[in-house]
Formats: sequence, C-alpha cells, structure tokens
Amino acid sequence: MIVKWLFGAAALAGLVAGPGSAATAQAYDERPATLKPATEGWNYERRTVEIPMRDGIRLHTVILVPKGARDAGIVLTRTPYNAEALTQNQHSGDLGSILDGYDNAADVIVEGGYIRVVQDVRGKYGSGGTYVMNRPLAGTDLNPTRVDHATDTFDTIDWLVKHLPESNGKVAIIGISYDGFLPLMALVNPHPALKASVPMNPMVDGWRGDDWFHNGAFRQMNMSYIWEQVATRDNSAPWVSSFADEYDQYMRAGSAGELGRLHGLDQIGFWRKITQHPAYDGFWQEQAMDRVLAQQPLGVPVMVVHSQWDQEDIYGAPAVYRALEARDANNDMVYLTMGPWHHGQEVGEASSLGAVKWDQDTGKWWRHKVLAPFLSHFLKGTPMDVAPVTAFRSGTNEWQGLNAWPVSGGGTALYLKPGMALGFDRAADGETADYVSDPAHPVGYQNRPNKPVGYDGNPWPTWLADDQRPVSSRPDVLTFTGEALTAPVTIAGVPMVHLTASTSGTDSDWVVKLIDVYPDQVPGDRAMGGYQLAVGMDIFRGRYRESLAEAKPLAPGVPLKYVFALPPADHVFLPGHRIMVQVQSSWFPLYDRNPQRFVPNIFFARPEDYVKATQKVTVAGPDASYIELPVVK
Repeated sequence: MIVKWLFGAAALAGLVAGPGSAATAQAYDERPATLKPATEGWNYERRTVEIPMRDGIRLHTVILVPKGARDAGIVLTRTPYNAEALTQNQHSGDLGSILDGYDNAADVIVEGGYIRVVQDVRGKYGSGGTYVMNRPLAGTDLNPTRVDHATDTFDTIDWLVKHLPESNGKVAIIGISYDGFLPLMALVNPHPALKASVPMNPMVDGWRGDDWFHNGAFRQMNMSYIWEQVATRDNSAPWVSSFADEYDQYMRAGSAGELGRLHGLDQIGFWRKITQHPAYDGFWQEQAMDRVLAQQPLGVPVMVVHSQWDQEDIYGAPAVYRALEARDANNDMVYLTMGPWHHGQEVGEASSLGAVKWDQDTGKWWRHKVLAPFLSHFLKGTPMDVAPVTAFRSGTNEWQGLNAWPVSGGGTALYLKPGMALGFDRAADGETADYVSDPAHPVGYQNRPNKPVGYDGNPWPTWLADDQRPVSSRPDVLTFTGEALTAPVTIAGVPMVHLTASTSGTDSDWVVKLIDVYPDQVPGDRAMGGYQLAVGMDIFRGRYRESLAEAKPLAPGVPLKYVFALPPADHVFLPGHRIMVQVQSSWFPLYDRNPQRFVPNIFFARPEDYVKATQKVTVAGPDASYIELPVVK
C-alpha cells in the first residue's frame, strides 16, 4: 500500500512538474495555449497589424474586412480611445453590431461595403511611441521631431493601400472630437490615396472655444479628462473623487491650479503647459487647426460636421469651414453640415436633444442623405447630389441645402433696455442694470448636483439645451425679455455681443445667453411650456478685452466695451415666443471662477483674491449694450 501510494504520488509529480511533454502539462491547464476565436457566422474578417511609421514606431491597427469584399473603399479612424475596444462586441459576429458605438456611422459603413480601419495613435493603448495631447505639426517650435499625426496618417494610408488586396486604393478618414482633429491633420501633405476627410465636432482651437478655454475662461470640468488621457498609456489611472457633486469639489479646492495640485496633475506635461499659457499666446495660436489649414493647399474634399449644441467643441468646425471655404474657388471641395445635435450625436439616434424634439431622427436623415452619398462619391465614383452646406433650422425644424453659410450678411441690433426689457429700438436715456457678483456663490451652469463629466447616465451631453429658468430669477443674473413675437424672427449666422459694462473690481467674466422663450402653453408638449432654450451662450474673460494674448487689469468703475461672438445659430423665433438675453459673471463649475481682483495667473489665485464686485451694464443711450443678430430678411 505504501509503495503503491509513493509510486502514485511520484507519477503525479512527474505529470505536473517533471520533464514531461508540453502536451502533458497542458492537460492540467484548461485554457488553450493560443486561443483561436470561433468565427462561424461572422460576416467580416478581423485583422490586427502593427503598421510601421517612418521613425520605426509601430501603430496598432484593427482592420475589419467585409466577407466577399472586392474593390472596396477604406474608411479610416485614428484614435487615442482604444482601437480594440471600439471594434469589439463579444456577442456578435455581425459587422454592424461591432461598429455600433462612438465614432462609427455603422449603417453607412456597412451598407457601403467599406473596409473599416481603426488605429491607436502613437503613445496610446496598443501603439508604440510617446503621447502628446493634440500633437502639433513636426518641425515647429512646439514639435521639434520629424513625426506628427500628418506623417503618421500618410504612412498608415501608404501601408493600407499596398497591403489590402480587397481595397480599391481609395481612403476616407472620419472621426469625432479628438478623432475629428485627426482628419484635419491628415490634410497637411496628404497621401494621394486620401480622397475625403470628414472631421466631426473636431478639436480645433483649445483657447478660443473648444475643450480647454472659452475666450480665456478655463473649462475646469475637463481636468479629469486631462488626467485620465495623459497619465497612462491605457487610461488605467482613473481620476478619483470623493464628491458626488462637482460643485462642492471645485469650491473647496478654490482655484483650478490648487485642485490640479491636489490631484497630482502637476506630473502631467500638458497640464503644466495649460497653466503656463493662460492667454492666447503663440502656444495656442500656432497649433490652432483653422490657422494651420489656412496656410495649406486645398487638395482633399472635406465635409466639416458641426453640432449646434456641441457641449465640448462648439468653436472648431465653423472656424475650419471659414478657413477652408475662403479658398474653395469652385465651391466643390469644402462641405459643411450643421445639425441640431450634442457632441457626436450625429452618428446615433437624434430625434431630440434633452426636452427638445425635432420631429424626425435628424442623425439618421443626415447619415443617409448627406454622409452616405458623400463617401460613395469619393470612394466609389457614384453621382452625388449634396449641397455645399446642409443646415438644420431649429424652430421650424427643417433641413436646408445651401450654397454657402452664413445666410445673413448683415446684423440687426437687439438692445438691452431699462426695466429688464429687450427690443430692436434703443432706449434714449442712459441707465444701467446692476447686480453683485459673489465668487463665494457662483451661478451654476446646470442644476445641482453637478455629476462628473461622462457620456453615460448623466446630463452632460445635453446641458447646452437645458431650461434656463432655474437661474433667471437669481439676483446676480440680469434677465432681459422682449414682447411676445407677432411674426417670426429668423437668424442664420453668428450673433455678436456688444456689451458695455463696468465692474467695481479689476477683473471680471461676462457670460451672455441668447434664449428662445416658449409660450406658457405648448399644445401637445406640456414639458415645453415656458421653456427657456438657449440658442447661443458663451463667456468672455474681461482681462483679455484689449488683447487676447495679454492680460490687463480692468479700470474699476469705468464702463468698457466688450465684443465677442456667440456660437453660430440657424434658428427661427416663432410667433408667440419671446427673445431673452441673460447676463451674468460666473458659470460654475464648468468654468473656473474669476477672482474679480486682477492676479497675474488665475490658476494660482489665493482665497483672499476672490472678492465681491458690483457689475453695471449700460442699457440705454449711445453706448447701450446689444446683440447683433444675423437676421434673415
């Protein structure tokens, strides 16, 4: 018995740890040495490759080829958001299901029979190399290397057209947000096989009005993004917060710089750059993509896609369109879409925006009537009937095909008036409307609690379309309201703010909102009764009144003129509606608080720098404040 037991134990030891074959050892690991996915029923082939760049770095690339594909165009997206995750659905072998998500106009890609390619940019997830936020062009002071997103796109396309026998050698590049910035970079010294570029909601100018600043006011709600995006290659270090309400987190920290210090952001190179460049200096100007592309030849057809309620990148697309359209002599290279969407909503279901309904799925309509024929024309050579500009007109809720945008070439003054009135005639006698701005009690940008920025399960995507009634009655918000309209007022262009105001402090922020006030009762839509829909809102940091590139203190108590643009609008104020304008001096915690006492760098303002200020807005006389509306006659 003892001998048999010893023999059995020895035999077992030999099987487990002895010099037996790998096959024998494998018997005690139920996982295969190399997993081969079952592809039964799949309607596509998945290939992963590491494409070499000119400096030897390899970029991780996922290629999805429809079964039976032949002479197919290629639709490319380059991303810092994980190519593997963006092209996987473990519960389906269907290409449409795989692509159902961010950045993918799945219906258009699948129905078009295109080869889908998604690639990690250098320094992120599966790709080699280092990561730089919105890596500037090579060979400049901002990027002394010889590689950038333009060269990486060129090298990627060159490899694809040489190694995909199923393709016809034609490539389109598309993407949203950061991934929309990359189709713009692809236009610099483009590869000959690049036949179309579709930048959707692109990051273009981080200071003027996209992710990081708006006219000098810092968008501190994006601090968590900076940390998660830059700290690690695979976004594995989360921004950790013990606050359920972002309002409390930012208030307790005081300044954005202090909150950054508490969260370890000082380790992040991009964060240090932001805090060192609070003004619109060369750092921002030289990498603004509308400025960059204005200096480049126009060689690739472009469809710029803009969301009219883009809560993240509302500045970039129209700016790029203006820069490119000026050089489109035959009006056949530059296309613009303006849709009633939040950031990226155009690739999903888009029949409403928060409480506002559009009477149709505007995203589906655009994808099938505009995007699909555009891609088919340039990747397959099919005829195309797409107008140079496709714009959705909210209010009447209808699509328009136009030759150019904006439609209105002139402006009509809408005056702020005494008694919190609003009208197209200016009040004669000089008066002011006053309020006290207190940094200890800032005006919120949406109802509390302010949940962390994200894409699922919170109100972030639609906050630009939120009802503005919650702040209308605050004593530190001036609310000017016009009479009920007896005829429609249509605007199609850029509303310009002409604000004359003084502050008792030496610095100030000015937030101006152009609002459509619905009638008290809306038949068939109870929720919209009295709703205050913002048609355009933005902020301007007073210290940049004289020069965006240099901060200067404001003269206390002196009425000064501020001129800045609201986001483009194509909207009809219908009969029975009222036009409203709101003015305030904080928009928290979306933007950092202005101390209202001039300091060299607001990122590092101290608690004692934050002071109350009395704000006076001129509402009558020759210097009366007004909004120049792009009214369509």
